[in-house]
Amino acid sequence: MGRSKTRRAAGERAPATPPLAPFASPPAPEGVLFEPLTERIDEARRLFSYAGAWAPAPAPGEVLWGASTGREADRRLIGALLLEKKGAAGMLHGPVVVLTAGAGWNPIEVAAGLLAALIPHATGSGIETLFARPQGLDRVWVRFGFIPVPEADLPRAFKGRPGSGLFAWRGGTALWSTRKPQSDEAPSTPHPASLPPHPASPQRGEEKM
Repeated sequence: MGRSKTRRAAGERAPATPPLAPFASPPAPEGVLFEPLTERIDEARRLFSYAGAWAPAPAPGEVLWGASTGREADRRLIGALLLEKKGAAGMLHGPVVVLTAGAGWNPIEVAAGLLAALIPHATGSGIETLFARPQGLDRVWVRFGFIPVPEADLPRAFKGRPGSGLFAWRGGTALWSTRKPQSDEAPSTPHPASLPPHPASPQRGEEKM
């Protein structure tokens, strides 16, 4: 049997490629509540200490999100994620997740839920770029669009934060660039082509005497 061929009429355009679906946050694990922490900050920081994770000293403007389980009157904090802000850049610390034996939740999904909850808050507050240490959660960072970047890309305000490796995420439609913001660089030197001619320099078409 011969193969049937579909021919397009002259001038007919090929069907447009469907646009990529927008990124959707993963569904929250059932029974886990993700919320900003305003009254349980000390408890969240104790969770970092219990997990052996480093966190910066409390500072104005920091944001903490927590993951908790149980009834409203007896909620238990099982995870936390801290955002340290400096201008339009932020440094994430965590997420840390501490589950008891036999808990029915996947710690990776709890960590992903914390990140999914915090990113919209961060971008809504003017954060354009987020940095994070991998902490063995590479697949979580990659799922949310973070990419590995060199340590030199870390803003000066976050230099010296412990940990090895660095991931970064940039919101909106901006493309990642290894060029640092002007505030983190030495004053730029104009390109010679952009400088006006020196008074003693001959102009094009003139001959040296």
